[in-house]
Amino acid sequence: MRGNDGRLTAYALTSGGLLRWTETRAGGPEWTGPVFFPAPGVEDISLAQGANGYVHFFGRRLKGKGPAAFPEVVHAIQYQSGRPLTEWTGVGNPHGKVERAAHMGAPVAAVSASGTVHVFVRNAAGGVCVRREGAKGAWLPWGDMRGGGGQDGLAVGALQSGRIEVLVTGANCAMHWSQAHNDGDMERRPNLRVTPAPGSATMVETGPDRVTFYWTDLATGAVQAYRPGGWVIPLGATPAEGRHAVVRTLIDHYDCIVLAHRALDGGVVLAACGTENEQAGVWWSLTGESSAHQPALACDARGRLVMAVIGAAGELRIARQGQEPGLVLEQAVSV
Repeated sequence: MRGNDGRLTAYALTSGGLLRWTETRAGGPEWTGPVFFPAPGVEDISLAQGANGYVHFFGRRLKGKGPAAFPEVVHAIQYQSGRPLTEWTGVGNPHGKVERAAHMGAPVAAVSASGTVHVFVRNAAGGVCVRREGAKGAWLPWGDMRGGGGQDGLAVGALQSGRIEVLVTGANCAMHWSQAHNDGDMERRPNLRVTPAPGSATMVETGPDRVTFYWTDLATGAVQAYRPGGWVIPLGATPAEGRHAVVRTLIDHYDCIVLAHRALDGGVVLAACGTENEQAGVWWSLTGESSAHQPALACDARGRLVMAVIGAAGELRIARQGQEPGLVLEQAVSV
């Protein structure tokens, strides 16, 4: 993620907490880290960033011990690049009884244009519940967005208008919610007759207040793109499990979408296409990197594409876009 000072920060899960690397200056190439931040007992950690640059961390942690242990959502914040995290604080559980609370899914969050933090979880019925941070910092009550049969791996994102979109994989469909306006209610949209592989879906804003979803199709194992109101567009490739990395950027002055994922053999592959022009074709190419985890993408302070992977020894490896025309990354280096 890129902070308000332009520096990129990379995060990775490790035993008992998080590792963090930070560029020493905007645009790199040097980095500091890894710095370890303890998160004892916190699982299923996810991140969301607001327009103010604050990075919000959400996870799931058991409160208490034994049969009465109650899972709750917990929250921490990094206010500036390179600064410490706040303490983890409880956000609660949409269910009041342990039997149902135990089925709460992994939290995923988004921050609206106004700075309102929304955290979403799959509930015991397979629907979705949301909790928002109030104007004075206190959390408002949980809201039930309904639905059923949903799986973990929610795809959640905020658009520049502030509207939030949510996609949840179901048994034979995908459930879709969105806001009509910034900080409005989450409204249920018609189910999509698609079957994304659980945890593979991601999204990016590809037009004014318009989103495109990307996922791995459960039936074919191939990548697909979809814009609400349009058709599913096949993109080929055979990714391994996990979420796709996606970023919108300029390549040779053209507005493009760049996708990356880990292939079945562990190699990291990359592709680009014109924004909202996937039907013209997407060509996947090997990067020469391999990883046990899915890669991440971002743009640095100079507008260059940056790809991050975790190497075989657990080290962070960074490949940055070079000076050559087209989508060409320089050789990755360990930091």
